[in-house]
Amino acid sequence: MATQLQIARSGTISDEVKFVARTENADAELIRNEIAAGRLVIPANKRHLKTNLVPAGIGRVLTTKVNANIGTSSVRSSVEAEIDKMQAALEAGADAIMDLSTGGNLDETREKLLDQCPVPFGTVPIYQVIEDRSVEDINNKIILEIIKKQAHQGVDFFTIHAGVLREHLPLLEKRVAGIVSRGGALLAKWMLHHNKQNPLYDMFDDLCDILAEYDVCFSLGDGLRPGAIADATDEAQIAELRTLGELTARAQEKGCQVMVEGPGHVPFDQIQYNMQIQQEICHGAPFYVLGPLVTDIAPGYDHITSAIGGTAAAFYGASFLCYVTPKEHLGLPDAEDVRAGVIASKIAAHAGDVARGIKGAAERDRKLSTARTNLDWKTHLAESLDPQTAERMHDQASKEIAAKQPATADYCSMCGQAWCSLRINRQIHKAFKS
Repeated sequence: MATQLQIARSGTISDEVKFVARTENADAELIRNEIAAGRLVIPANKRHLKTNLVPAGIGRVLTTKVNANIGTSSVRSSVEAEIDKMQAALEAGADAIMDLSTGGNLDETREKLLDQCPVPFGTVPIYQVIEDRSVEDINNKIILEIIKKQAHQGVDFFTIHAGVLREHLPLLEKRVAGIVSRGGALLAKWMLHHNKQNPLYDMFDDLCDILAEYDVCFSLGDGLRPGAIADATDEAQIAELRTLGELTARAQEKGCQVMVEGPGHVPFDQIQYNMQIQQEICHGAPFYVLGPLVTDIAPGYDHITSAIGGTAAAFYGASFLCYVTPKEHLGLPDAEDVRAGVIASKIAAHAGDVARGIKGAAERDRKLSTARTNLDWKTHLAESLDPQTAERMHDQASKEIAAKQPATADYCSMCGQAWCSLRINRQIHKAFKS
């Protein structure tokens, strides 16, 4: 069976393209054309499609999507806890899930998560490669076997750190934070130990063959992404990006769908340039960014620093935002942290879509604003991005104000009856009509 890219390039509109077009209220031929050009992907493993996957498109002509990372560790490996996190992410509106597990039974964890995951599901296969062996013992055969196994399980997109090359490593000398990518750091250690090139780069054609067989989408990893704003847009980051541009073209020639991953920690004034240079170097392939975080000084609030950067990224060129939770840099998130991270990224994605004029994006804002003006609380709360939190806060405020003055429906719960601007607006409109 052909991949989505191959089907699109043949001029055929696949069932998955038709579904995405209906979901996004977009033209199916436009989506097919964008896939054929390599500017849009539908991560949809053929095996996951046969079970519970609901296809989703990632590209600039569609709404900006949000990914949520979950996963076990060596100190916390409860599959049930990861299922709870995934459900919290999905309920908050996550468009994709990545399992970054490094502890416990990784195959079982992945299988159980996939069984309950209706959205595109990603992994970083190199994590399992080193699960029960030292970095130095990794070889090509082990890597290919694990990638094949995960593809067969139904994973829809793989982070593959094939762009970190031996010749890039000396460029890290001046960095504040060095290599913050786990995959990038592990591969750097392997290259230094064996004095060889990155094995993922050396056998890239073999990887393409496996991914094309199952139509797993490449998410070309940025192993040298900046982990501090002082390191943003440096020589190492751009050198790797140029390699990712080369690999994007090679993978697409083999029929593989490709996304490219990006930074990281980036000062606000450098976000536009980062988005634009990726589009130029990587032939317009969808850009998947972590945040980006616009400052380093907000531990505990990095979902906010990420949302600030994510809004700019979505406006200037990103198609896919990876969420950041309040616990980023501090510890493993729980289900509530996951929920907060998804909501923050959904705000950023939507704000970016409104700013760039995506069809229908601002209509939800208009509907909510109309309901707010009409004191239609039911619609106001229902149209909010997080109805659960909005309703809880509104109910609390309504109870507080009701205890001090008679309850009535013609004023908001913020100001009370005498000071309610919405109530006064009604009086003004009534005066003009009379």
